Amino acid sequence: MKYIGTKVLETERLILRRLSMDDAVEAYNNWCSDEDVARYVVWNKHRNVGETYALFDMWEKMYEKLSTYRWIVEDKETHELMGTIDVCNEKFDVCEIGYCYGKKFWGKGYATEALKAVIKFLFEECDVYMVTADHMSLNPASGKVMIKAGMDYEATLKERALTKDGQRNDLLTYTLSKNKYFNK
Repeated sequence: MKYIGTKVLETERLILRRLSMDDAVEAYNNWCSDEDVARYVVWNKHRNVGETYALFDMWEKMYEKLSTYRWIVEDKETHELMGTIDVCNEKFDVCEIGYCYGKKFWGKGYATEALKAVIKFLFEECDVYMVTADHMSLNPASGKVMIKAGMDYEATLKERALTKDGQRNDLLTYTLSKNKYFNK
């Protein structure tokens, strides 16, 4: 894998760029403070904007490493912030992608559009071997995003995730290999 760092990616409707401290308040308002958004991710909703500032401060410093791939997703026309997408784990040239979007942006194809852009970047510019992504079985909409982005369902990891109320939930894994991406 080539480590070239987070660069601006553009799609028909979106700009994916490095986040900054200036984005924290809007991120807090649009998704970080929303219990419904936090239901399907590993973090808890932020109790105040200070938590978002602290997270963004840590994340912004991580851009010093070329192995950091984290984007804030904004509407190209309005510049409203929608969410984030990042490589949350990388090992053996396999990149796990995670994403999170504000509720008002759900069901409009933005997550698929951003995921396709990140997949293209990782295969065509970073020379990764495979991309993966997971979702809880309670969140099938996320699996639909992965399928629409060209990923294939690979496995169900039984009771691998915990909901916020401590209930066990299956984790579904999707993948896309370099060979399939370039031979589609």
